[in-house]
Amino acid sequence: MTNVTDTAPRGRSRRRVALVLVAIVAVLAVILTGGALAYAKQFEGRALPGTTVLGQDVSGKSPEEIAALVAEQGEDVVVTVTAGEKELEVPLADLGVSVDSEATASAALGRDDSLPAVISSTWSGEHAVEPVVEVDEAAAAAFAKGLVPEDRTTPVDAEVVFDEDAQSWNVEPGRNGQGVDPQPFVEAVQAQAPSLESFSVEQEIEEISPAITTEEAEEVVGSISDLLEQPMAIDSADGKTHEVSPERRSSWISVEPDESGEELAVSVDEDAVREWVTARADQDSVEPEDGIEQVDGDGEVVKVVAEKKDGLEITNSDAVADQLIEALKGTTPLEAAFESKKLEAEVEKVDAPADEEDEESTEDEDASKDDEDEPAAEPTGEKWIDVDLTNKTVTAYVGDTPVWGPRAMVDGKEGNETPTGTYEIYLRYDRQDMTNAAYYPEDHPKYYYTPDVPWVQYFHHGYGFHGAPWRSSFGYSGSHGCINLPVSDAKWLYDWAGIGTKTVVHR
Repeated sequence: MTNVTDTAPRGRSRRRVALVLVAIVAVLAVILTGGALAYAKQFEGRALPGTTVLGQDVSGKSPEEIAALVAEQGEDVVVTVTAGEKELEVPLADLGVSVDSEATASAALGRDDSLPAVISSTWSGEHAVEPVVEVDEAAAAAFAKGLVPEDRTTPVDAEVVFDEDAQSWNVEPGRNGQGVDPQPFVEAVQAQAPSLESFSVEQEIEEISPAITTEEAEEVVGSISDLLEQPMAIDSADGKTHEVSPERRSSWISVEPDESGEELAVSVDEDAVREWVTARADQDSVEPEDGIEQVDGDGEVVKVVAEKKDGLEITNSDAVADQLIEALKGTTPLEAAFESKKLEAEVEKVDAPADEEDEESTEDEDASKDDEDEPAAEPTGEKWIDVDLTNKTVTAYVGDTPVWGPRAMVDGKEGNETPTGTYEIYLRYDRQDMTNAAYYPEDHPKYYYTPDVPWVQYFHHGYGFHGAPWRSSFGYSGSHGCINLPVSDAKWLYDWAGIGTKTVVHR
């Protein structure tokens, strides 16, 4: 018996199984594809799996949710700032830090959201997104600088001042300021702010020395003291000396910062020095006094009305001023003396009055007596005023005839002597306020101010005749240099004289 295998039915069975399997696979593929699509669909417009912001998983969150998360985190950050003994807790915004939550959310959603990318993100691990944080360096630096109180930021330079009451040079001490180097502070904020976690930062406060220190000012005071201790004097032409007192020197000196502002410079008021030297030179100068001699018809001198006196002119006042200025600057010692030259005086010859025993004069006198109705002859010649400093008198002359006086007067006292010489009246006031404020301050012993002085006639610089209603007696030396007269005498002389009237002042 022969066995025969039926292969046809078995082959058809295998094909059926294969078809079933393909169908099953196709069904499964459809199911899986649909599920993948549905899975990917839920992340459309949202953060993909594995996305983290600030260490938090934000997968599946919308941009608005991520932005709110970042903004809230930023607002909760507190920065503890320590500066010296001061400690502050401030928000990030006070340090110039801005958190862009929307930009951070955009960055979190910036990944590819295609189906393959979504499927890939599920097994690709964590994708961390840094928050978008910006630091305004200028604002952070300004905050750091603001940690120093405004009244302590600027150092105060030491000063050298003169105390008028105590007549002493003193130091007003300098003071350190306080400042910061903001760069380390800014860098610390830049490094820590992006974490959006509270942190601490320390700002060092530095001491800033003034440009001019107390020690430097004390050295300047010391140099001024040494200068004032040195004797200073100018030898005058007559053998006396003009002392340059420490008080006088102090009035010419000032101390100010130099152009750089980093050192103190001692300066000298050169104009004031030159004015003082010129005034001393004027004191030593002597105006020549022309003599007046009466001569007879033969030209022989019969009377000396005023002896001639040669004058003296100081010739080097500018050079002496230069020497004094250099000495005040501390560059050279003062060795100064006035030099002078003689000014020759002249002698004016005037006719002597006729001798009473002269026959012709006697006849004229007799004729005058015989005719009592005929007036006496008027004096003839030039008007001039004689000021006798020895006898303390003023006499008015017409030619060689005295027409008024001698009248008692008060001339300049010691130290304010009336200058001698031949002058002319050049300026007149019926009333004038008189003062020497241009030379002395109000609190100086030599200062004076006299209002409403009557009948003033100047004959040389500030010297002149005037009434002195404050005086009850005359005939001595006691004025500031002017010729003081009783008010009535001053008015008579004012009415009689005029501009150009010659005035001879002599001893």
